[in-house]
Amino acid sequence: MNDAIELIDDTWKIRVVDLKQYEYCPRVVYYQYCLPGVRPTTYKMAAGIVAQDRVNQLEERRGLAAYGLKTGQRHYHVSVRSEKLGCTGQVDMVIETQDNGLHRLLPVDFKLSRRQPGRHFQLQLACYAMMLEDDWGLPVAEGAIYLIPSKRVIKIPITNRLRNRAIRHLLEIHQMVHTQRVPNATRQRSKCVNCEFRRFCNDVI
Repeated sequence: MNDAIELIDDTWKIRVVDLKQYEYCPRVVYYQYCLPGVRPTTYKMAAGIVAQDRVNQLEERRGLAAYGLKTGQRHYHVSVRSEKLGCTGQVDMVIETQDNGLHRLLPVDFKLSRRQPGRHFQLQLACYAMMLEDDWGLPVAEGAIYLIPSKRVIKIPITNRLRNRAIRHLLEIHQMVHTQRVPNATRQRSKCVNCEFRRFCNDVI
């Protein structure tokens, strides 16, 4: 893992959300960096921002039992940056806790979705976990995804496998942008139906 991290040496930084998009379909990230300004703000994006603001207000009134914690301090919109990983981001919420005598962090990502979180969401959490460990010097063994519509909390173990996959994707994104090489599209063509970039993928659609 450390050998891979050392390969990331750049002045510009990838956004953590790009990691999620890359897992979903590499071309989404390619178009964002190599054809800047072409992506519109969709209704879903705007609705997600409004919904997250509402969740922040409600969080203050709730306990931490849904996250499997007895005590802890909530930190909202936590900015993170990693020179090692070559990326920046903002965590929706970080819970700092000392339950059971262990001082640790739990990153929480709010999602406007009812579905079980896919691997693209899990990779985003893993990246946040590694960045928080560097910034705060505290361990992150798991993260959580809060599904806004159903008010469900789903815990995600931050495994070494998940961490290594996140690092590998970060390296691939850096290389892709530097070489301006168009990556392969997702194999799941159903994802292309409502994609805002579908007009650029003449070899797929």
